[in-house]
Amino acid sequence: MSGGIQTAIPCALMRGGSSKGVYFLASDLPADPDERKAVVLAIMGGADLRQIDGLGGADPLTSKAAVVGPSARDDADVDYLFLQIVVGEGWVDDTPNCGNILAGVAPFAIETGLVNATDGETVVRIHMVNSGNLAELVVQTSGGLVNYDGDVQIDGVPGTSAPIACNFIDTAGSACGALLPTGNLQDEIEGIPVTCIDNGMPVVVMRARDLGRTGYESRDELNADNELKIRLEAIRQKAGPMMNLGDITEKVVPKMCLIAPPRNGGAVTTRTFIPHTCHAAVGVLGAVSVATACVLPGSVADGTAVVAEGREKTLSVEHPSGEFTVTLVVNESGTLPVVEKAGLLRTARMIFRGNACLPSRIWGGRRNENPGQVVRS
Repeated sequence: MSGGIQTAIPCALMRGGSSKGVYFLASDLPADPDERKAVVLAIMGGADLRQIDGLGGADPLTSKAAVVGPSARDDADVDYLFLQIVVGEGWVDDTPNCGNILAGVAPFAIETGLVNATDGETVVRIHMVNSGNLAELVVQTSGGLVNYDGDVQIDGVPGTSAPIACNFIDTAGSACGALLPTGNLQDEIEGIPVTCIDNGMPVVVMRARDLGRTGYESRDELNADNELKIRLEAIRQKAGPMMNLGDITEKVVPKMCLIAPPRNGGAVTTRTFIPHTCHAAVGVLGAVSVATACVLPGSVADGTAVVAEGREKTLSVEHPSGEFTVTLVVNESGTLPVVEKAGLLRTARMIFRGNACLPSRIWGGRRNENPGQVVRS
């Protein structure tokens, strides 16, 4: 729908996990990836650091978008494209997945009629367009409706909600083409030992002590640590091409993660940058990649992380606002352990549904004639 002054675009604002984003049906946005990015950027507030003229929350965790449509794949119900709006810089990255926003995709698909709910719980298989991988989400439903009320609490989110089980299938090399894209368990970049890993999210894992930090600093302390951020960006710029990510100047990956021994009974302590701001918690798929590094003998996490024996391993990844529990099914019969499946619990909530409006000079509302084809640039 468009008018002479503004174009109205149907959307929903949802909390997914410990993030918040705007969810769109693919059919309500331009099919062209560049035009779609421009529309979403304008809706979120453009390049303004405060995002005062849009729906963005002036924080990386609240400046996200999901584009959802029916999937052409036989093994998936819906396609999900994640868009990270880079606050204050005026660009959008469609390279990485986002597991937190993913948690809201299944409820959104049910709410918008893309998937029919079944009584008790509804399984939604999601094709993550950014990487081509699959995820299976289990949502609590009753009477054809999504149930958002429950007793599951996740750190970084107030209150409790109904559980959403998220199972990731074959996410190794999601963006980089291989679990260990450099071919090594450890590399040295800028004099710092690192493990470059991608099990759903490209991450550069480093011991905090190697950078002269404890790894227990608060988010505010790390965001004010300009010397550290300059060093991390120098490492990130060199790691990107080594991880088959090419020029990462306008990409939010790889994420940079400082680790330290656990303090609260978990497996490891983390401080993650996305890419230049310290995360208030830890990303879903970032946690999966870090947990995977923890089970690999010879990685930089070896000797720092505390990992239990057994094929199914539960790892509590500690972060600035609590912890994030990841369950890995690990095959240890080969030279290196292989993570066959990663599972975790998230929650989500629909906050509002309506229309986002933007000047018609940016987009006049031409309908996407291929709503089932959600493509990235």
